[in-house]
Amino acid sequence: MGFSLTDAQIARFRDDGFVIVDRIISPERAKALAASFEGLFRGDFETGLYPDEWNWREGRDSPDLTRQICNGWKADRGVASVVLDADVGRACARLADWSGARIYQDNVLWKPPGAKALGFHQDNSYVDFVVPGAMVTCWIALDDTSAAGGTVEHAPGSHRWRHAPPIAEFHGPDDPKRELRAAAEAEGASDATVAVEVPAGGGAFHHGWTWHGSALNRGDRPRRSVVAHCIAADARFHEGRVGYIYSRYKRYGDTAMDESFFPILWTEDGRRSPFLDRYIAGELGPGGISPSAPGRSTA
Repeated sequence: MGFSLTDAQIARFRDDGFVIVDRIISPERAKALAASFEGLFRGDFETGLYPDEWNWREGRDSPDLTRQICNGWKADRGVASVVLDADVGRACARLADWSGARIYQDNVLWKPPGAKALGFHQDNSYVDFVVPGAMVTCWIALDDTSAAGGTVEHAPGSHRWRHAPPIAEFHGPDDPKRELRAAAEAEGASDATVAVEVPAGGGAFHHGWTWHGSALNRGDRPRRSVVAHCIAADARFHEGRVGYIYSRYKRYGDTAMDESFFPILWTEDGRRSPFLDRYIAGELGPGGISPSAPGRSTA
């Protein structure tokens, strides 16, 4: 993608727990990826493989909820080309002082006009089954964003607060800032937040303990985004804790994280999971299967 962070942006991240960036991918690339969302959420999965989570389906779920797919990179190479980019991995590694980064999970998010909030939370609360249980997140807007349009918001400095458990209600809470207010009060800190208002292709990076979420979309346009949650390249599964979805990829008697499912995006010594670039280019299907092999592409 040709993207890198400046020293000033890294310093801002370390002070505030997040940094807003006007351009991570091109507006043209953002527009093309946004155009694929309708098909994705209908279940038109280009690779024939379902994502790990498909949280909103037409006809089943309320239209006023934010639509979410997790690990869309396995189902769609357009998503993969962004969230698995080496530049994203390098930026996350630099921000966290890691020697390298791998993808833990991506999010494909679609908040139509009128869609409800996503509760304010700390990402690291959801990865206690990984060692180290720490993430850096790259959030990329595919539409121009605004506070009224329900963009993501961050609480400055909250990465230094005490660590909280997962929140009670993630999707569509009536009071999305309830846990944030309680956390701020316990710290004697402000619960004020900063909205990420950027053009399509811009976004933000945030620390895994930074409180963040998003409000109701009060605008007249959708808010679509893709998110890459990165962990350290040398991260391993916890020996005794279980993540109810992603521990399915833990091998018995082995804490190593398989690169087929948690690929390495970038390391200081130039390493990257070997299959990634061929997969993104369409030369490999999931699991190394020939892309010409028959597969199921619809729900």
